[in-house]
Amino acid sequence: MKQRKKIITVAIDSPAAAGAGTQAKLISKHYNLFYLDTGKIYRFVGMLKLKNPKNFTYTLIKNKINKLKIKDLNNKNLLTDSVALMASIIAKDKKIRKIVRNFQTKCAYNPPKKYNGSVLDGRDIGSVICKDAMFKFYITANIQTRAMRRYKEYQKLNKKISYNQVLTSLKKRDFSDKNRKYGKLKKTSDSILLNTSKDSIKSCFKKIKAIMDRKLNN
Repeated sequence: MKQRKKIITVAIDSPAAAGAGTQAKLISKHYNLFYLDTGKIYRFVGMLKLKNPKNFTYTLIKNKINKLKIKDLNNKNLLTDSVALMASIIAKDKKIRKIVRNFQTKCAYNPPKKYNGSVLDGRDIGSVICKDAMFKFYITANIQTRAMRRYKEYQKLNKKISYNQVLTSLKKRDFSDKNRKYGKLKKTSDSILLNTSKDSIKSCFKKIKAIMDRKLNN
C-alpha cells in the first residue's frame, strides 16, 4: 500500500466516555485531518452479522470493508445497544481485527489528498494501528466522571437508564477493553497522558494544540 509522505498522523487511545472522540473531531477540524472513529467499523461489522447471521463469513466482511465509505459509518443504527453488544463480541476475533486493521491503516497513512493527514481514535491505535504516529495521546478520566457524561448523553436521547447502570456498564467495558486477547486498551510509553476529569473540552483541546503546534512549528 502506498503511503503519503510528510503527513500529520495522530493516534488517540482512551477508555469509553473519556472525551477522545470530541477531541479527535476538534483536532481534525483545526488541522484539516481525516478523522476515523475506529470503533464505528466494528459496529458496522456487528450490524452486518445481525443482518446476515447465516451468511456471515470472513469473505463477506472483507468485501463489505473494501467497499466501505465513511458516510456508511454515520448510520444511526450503529448506535443501538444490540449493535454495540455484537460489536464487542466480534471485536475479539483475530481474523476480523486483521481485516479491520488493514482498512484503518489505509485511512491513517493514505487519507484523501485534500487532508493534511489523519487522526484516529480507539483502543489500540497507538499500540497497533499507528505505532509510528507523529502524535500519540492517551485520554482518560475517572470512572465516575465518564459515567456521568455518558448518563447525560443518554438523558438527551430520552433513554431510560440509571446512573448506576451506566457506571456498572462502563466498568465491565473497561475490564473487557483492557483484558481482551487482541487489540487491548493500553497506554504506550511514548503516548502523552491527558486526564480530562477536571478539564473542559476547550481546555483539553488547548493542551493538545500547544503540544502539536510546538512540534509542527519547529
